[in-house]
Amino acid sequence: MSRTSVSTKDPRTKMEGNCHVYRTSESNNDSRNLDFALRNGLAGGVAGCVAKTIVAPLERIRILFQTSHSHFTQYSTHWNGLIKAARHIRTSYGISALFKGHSASLVRVFPYAGINFLAYEQFRVAIIVSGAPKKEAPWRRFLCGSMAGATATLVTYPLELIRTRLAFETVQKNPSSWIGISRKIYLEGGGSGSFSNLYRGIAPTMLGIPPYAGTSFLTHDLLRDWLRTPALAPYTLEAQAQSSTRLTAVAQLSCGAVAGIVAQTMSYPIDIIRRRMQVESVGDTKSSILKTARRIFLERGVRGFYVGLTIGYVKMAPMVATSFYVYDRMKRLLGLIE
Repeated sequence: MSRTSVSTKDPRTKMEGNCHVYRTSESNNDSRNLDFALRNGLAGGVAGCVAKTIVAPLERIRILFQTSHSHFTQYSTHWNGLIKAARHIRTSYGISALFKGHSASLVRVFPYAGINFLAYEQFRVAIIVSGAPKKEAPWRRFLCGSMAGATATLVTYPLELIRTRLAFETVQKNPSSWIGISRKIYLEGGGSGSFSNLYRGIAPTMLGIPPYAGTSFLTHDLLRDWLRTPALAPYTLEAQAQSSTRLTAVAQLSCGAVAGIVAQTMSYPIDIIRRRMQVESVGDTKSSILKTARRIFLERGVRGFYVGLTIGYVKMAPMVATSFYVYDRMKRLLGLIE
């Protein structure tokens, strides 16, 4: 593949020790370049959509478990509940029901993933001083990831709420469209409607973003650096590129899978609270974060904060792995890296 705009070595990065360091002058130029930003955002958006599509059925079932949907509570405590729930949905509503809400999910995921990856790159430039490997401290990476996730979430949260409500809905006749459900959410609570309704559950979401996004990026980057060490390089770098930093597909996917599992474990209780608050209007009740947490605890105890976690692991490992992998490949395809 011809890449006339790409030199034989990535003009923005270099390796010093085990750290991936960004060159200040080139990075600052790129950060001001609209074309660079658009291509980077496109790479992140495509990566997010591909990853989300792969795990869409698992996400649908997980939401039904998390929100204690009356038709699926019976499956949530069984070791094979995922299979039983999938079979129930398929036989009762058809295979397409496993992807209910996925169109709204893609509408959200493309801008979310694009903003998330682009913001992370930009925050790295601003927070991590180039040319000094010691500045690649874990807390700096965690901060960059947390801020990137928070930025993307604030911009795209209404679409996340709409997607969750569509996934929660199980009626077969006259199912809601994502436009219809957004209008319904907007008008909830009486009156002429309120835009704030589209941000219901934003508080626990923002509480959960730092541990999830920060841990995800931090774990991925630390593993990536570790796999590039001289002792592991012969096994983890592509054979034709062992003089550079290009990881093999297996190594890249492994970094993403572990990052997804670690991040999911850290943020899952907050995710449970968030889901319950997002669908609370179905029962015509409103609760604060603490009241929602108390209700979950009274219903199932501590285990209630980890309902569906197994599905979360099954989902997050391939999703995050695919997301980071496709993002890297898209950046190469678009000429952003070597």
